[in-house]
Amino acid sequence: MKTYKSYINKQGRGEGELRKRDKKNKKIVVTEAVIKENIKLYAFMIPVFILIAIFSYGPMFGLIIAFQDYMPGSSFWGEDVIWVGLRHFERFIQGKYFERLIRNTLHLSILNLIFGFTAPILFALLLDQIKRTRFKKTIQTASYMPYFISTVVVAGMVLSFIDEGGIISRFLSAVFGLEDRNWREVGSAFSTIYTITNVWKGFGFGSILYISTISSIDQSQYESARIDGANRLQQCLYITLPGLTNIIAINLIMAIGRILATNSDLILLLYTPAVYDVADVIGTYTYRLGIEGGQYSYTTAAGLFMSVIGFVLTFIANKISNKMTGYGLW
Repeated sequence: MKTYKSYINKQGRGEGELRKRDKKNKKIVVTEAVIKENIKLYAFMIPVFILIAIFSYGPMFGLIIAFQDYMPGSSFWGEDVIWVGLRHFERFIQGKYFERLIRNTLHLSILNLIFGFTAPILFALLLDQIKRTRFKKTIQTASYMPYFISTVVVAGMVLSFIDEGGIISRFLSAVFGLEDRNWREVGSAFSTIYTITNVWKGFGFGSILYISTISSIDQSQYESARIDGANRLQQCLYITLPGLTNIIAINLIMAIGRILATNSDLILLLYTPAVYDVADVIGTYTYRLGIEGGQYSYTTAAGLFMSVIGFVLTFIANKISNKMTGYGLW
């Protein structure tokens, strides 16, 4: 087994060095001949580019209202526009709720990063150990279903379970002797409720990339490992996990970049004013003030603040990932 481990480690180092050399020396050149050869594939991408331009880049022009006192119906560039510079950013950062919003956002995001990021990986690894194809496909299909259920429906189900008289509330009362109550109004329970719901809804769909990557790993490596006496755990540690390094690295970079972007839709449907101290995040705060309160410029500034922080975190995470694993977004 020692020989096999050293072979795998040596192979991993060699691949890493090759990736780094290729990154420095290789440049992808798109010539006219390449475009002509793949013209049909490029044509299929045109609708995607149009949708991205309309729905992702088009709205960016609206960011200008973060530096104005914008009123609905007025022009972005008219003579009546009131330019305020960075006043809305200062108001957000110096506001009395800023510390609470950052604390709650980071708390829920870190919990989701720990459990929501690792759950799909563990599920994919466990699913790979199931050898009965029909049973494996059944579990895989069942795990995808929660993702396609509307967030409104999921939140309604959860609230009916955790409210007084609900199945979970009664279970906690019967088994652990806890009070049968409305758990949605218990601040200390909110992060647990949110994290479990969010992980349950997304872990199956999030495992698709990992499952497809595992299926593409060369099976001869597993055969060699079995001949050398490697058990399933050792095969997982020295073959499967190294084979997932690229996908894990890229997904982790993007997850770190979204650390200030919680699932605000789910939080809005689960929380009540009684738990604002622990449940109110930047996304829900901007929704209340922007959509309900009409403070569009102020909440746009708050959203832009989140985006800038997210980009900086993504850039740093990408740099670290490139140095440690040889994989990155760019």
